[in-house]
Amino acid sequence: MRTLYFLRRHARLVQRLGFASHRADLPRLRRGPCQISPLLPAQKTQCPRKRIHYFVLYFNLLAVSGCSTVTPKSLQGLDSSQAIIVHLAKKNVHQAQLSAWQKQGSRWHRLLFVSAVIGRNGLAPTGEKKEGDGKTPSGIYSLGPAFGYVPSIDTGLLYRQATDLDFWVDDSQSLQYNQWVSGTPLARSFEKMKRPDNLYQYGIVIGYNMHPVISGAGSAIFIHVWRRYNSPTAGCVALNQRYLRKILRWLDKKDQPVIILE
Repeated sequence: MRTLYFLRRHARLVQRLGFASHRADLPRLRRGPCQISPLLPAQKTQCPRKRIHYFVLYFNLLAVSGCSTVTPKSLQGLDSSQAIIVHLAKKNVHQAQLSAWQKQGSRWHRLLFVSAVIGRNGLAPTGEKKEGDGKTPSGIYSLGPAFGYVPSIDTGLLYRQATDLDFWVDDSQSLQYNQWVSGTPLARSFEKMKRPDNLYQYGIVIGYNMHPVISGAGSAIFIHVWRRYNSPTAGCVALNQRYLRKILRWLDKKDQPVIILE
């Protein structure tokens, strides 16, 4: 019965989110004597029912074989039911791997595993992030609201549309430091939330340095669309737009989603 429940829940997740549309989107199996092939087609299929079929078949094989994706220790003890984990890919200091995890009952299940980029100078140890250092802060932070250029998007997070009159203040001397401001900011420096390069066409606010706001500890840390797969950020997490939109559809504020930067 638990196996049937497990398969049905994953099938519903895939149908709603579009995850596992091809082999690269599926969780990678740990190496070992029980490793099996997910038996997926080499080409991406356009048929949603086929995607569901292959995804259910994949997890059915896992249940029979006893294989599973190893749950990271960083997920233990979390109150959240949704988590995104970002860790260095060990290629360059700014290249990373991003995974999306959903908790069902007492178990965590990985739904997505993709490439991402972080700050040009890598990760800052917990408590050492500084404004303008080009680093992404380590730690566990809340996610939301989502933002973008269109009036609304498909997401379970709160959403805010960015216009030409919206800014994020990065002046550490301003009383509006690390805040979204509509209208003229009372600050010497800030960035536009509606950028001409579309990097913020879709985005999620990472709740870093929010409660309380510490002057000079870093600001404007988001998940957003990357410029290219090998282009670092100034401190944010960035990934392919296609996967970011899938993540937005999946995230739900009721599940108290968090991001783990390690």
